[in-house]
Amino acid sequence: MRDYERPGRSTAYAEHGMAATSHPAATLTALDVLRAGGNAVDAAVAAMAVHCVVEPGMTGIGGDCFVLLGRPDGEVVALNGSGRAPAAASAATFADQGITSLEDTVHAVTVPGAVDAWARLLAAHGSKGLDELLQPAIRFAEDGFVVTPKVAYDWASARERVERSEAGRAYYLPSGTTPVAGQRLRLPALARTLRRVAERGRDAFYAGELAERMVAFLQSQGGLHTVDDFATAGGAFVTPISTTYRGLEVFECPPNGQGVIVLQILNILEGLELAGLDPNGPERLHLEAEATRLAFRDRDACLADPAQVEVPVARLLDKAYAAQLRALIDPERAMPGLPPALGVPHADTVYLTVVDRERNVVSFINSLFDSFGSGLVCPDTGVLFHNRGKNFALDPGHPNAIAPGKRPMHTIIPALAKKDGRPVLGFGVMGGHYQPVGQAHVLTNLLDFGQDPQVAIDAPRAFAYGGELQMERGVPAATAEALAKLGHRVVPSPRPLGGGQMIMVDHARGVLIGGSDPRKDGIALGY
Repeated sequence: MRDYERPGRSTAYAEHGMAATSHPAATLTALDVLRAGGNAVDAAVAAMAVHCVVEPGMTGIGGDCFVLLGRPDGEVVALNGSGRAPAAASAATFADQGITSLEDTVHAVTVPGAVDAWARLLAAHGSKGLDELLQPAIRFAEDGFVVTPKVAYDWASARERVERSEAGRAYYLPSGTTPVAGQRLRLPALARTLRRVAERGRDAFYAGELAERMVAFLQSQGGLHTVDDFATAGGAFVTPISTTYRGLEVFECPPNGQGVIVLQILNILEGLELAGLDPNGPERLHLEAEATRLAFRDRDACLADPAQVEVPVARLLDKAYAAQLRALIDPERAMPGLPPALGVPHADTVYLTVVDRERNVVSFINSLFDSFGSGLVCPDTGVLFHNRGKNFALDPGHPNAIAPGKRPMHTIIPALAKKDGRPVLGFGVMGGHYQPVGQAHVLTNLLDFGQDPQVAIDAPRAFAYGGELQMERGVPAATAEALAKLGHRVVPSPRPLGGGQMIMVDHARGVLIGGSDPRKDGIALGY
């Protein structure tokens, strides 16, 4: 329960429908769609399109997305909307060119998958089309939008990336600097592209004039992209993966995303007694950190595109394997080193969740990866391209090595949970590599510590990654000191760890309960 004597916000409650997003304009857009008779899928797509305009550093139509949909009958649908490397891209090609890293290069741009995924999702499960649902985003891009505080903060921190292309400077650095909170901004080139997609559908983005202009721009930067790469782009509905935790069945999209790592962390934590611990104390955060280190060891060793290499998903999800990993955790000290993985071969995003009157639960994430992605903006279309391909390995022997038409290991992951055969929770935590840890953290806050959605999201966070244990300022100083004594290399987090949204469905009372992360500008609202 919230402490009403401390700063914070109340958990949202509603009966009919609810949206939780990281921007007020997106939340209001989703509610407008719901109240006009649209379903949760319609509302989520319209809201995400608005995000692509008003929160341009976090997401855009030049990025990728993943979606989970929980239907009232209990079916869970998963959609992989991640893009693929150009047909001419390979580890050998880049080795011949002396390229040792894809970071900060045009080669980090895979073919964007978001627009295709939106169209596929609407065709299969929506009640409206892109022609109607893109209108709010078009209006914001054409008429202008007011920059909100956290968006301005993120924008300022990414100035160098925005400066990488002439169009980036022209569109995203008005008057030669990043916009401040309260400033009004228009994106007319992006508005024209959104209008073309609204009028002509998904194919307007992947074929014809728009695709030709995007490809010409990428090639002018040295990219290997072709119009055929865009023409053959397409996401796919896939079979979700799941595990059980404290009476819930938790669902994720399968690889190439890292949702399997969330489930692995939960499987490790399931055998530990967390409920009696201080939720912000060293014992709880130590166990979470050690589970994270073990799961990320496996992630970095074997997560890749299962269409091109074998990914040992069954092994990663095996509860017996989780028990073996759990046995490696010493509650009194941090592991000085990690054993080999399996025995076999940060960043920026927008997440939102929507629930409608019929209790369809949509868990939806869309990303450019780094702030403003690659920083490369096509001047003719206004499309800002992501840099998701930088996650590829250049070692040809690695499962995640770049190859023609291959999808990179992806950090963005929506989550959904069922109980008694019905969807009861749509949730996600943004923040690049932190996302699996964030999902496990808020879910254990909810289930082990009895927190409501808003309190669970508000709680301070820590992240074991890269040999460090990053701590938000909200973690008590005594906890940080105790963790350092256990052998963790404790450092302050350079920025807030992610941002999350959550909606819980209370079927017994017929209400929706939502929370939205104060680390962003957004809000959870219902009607």
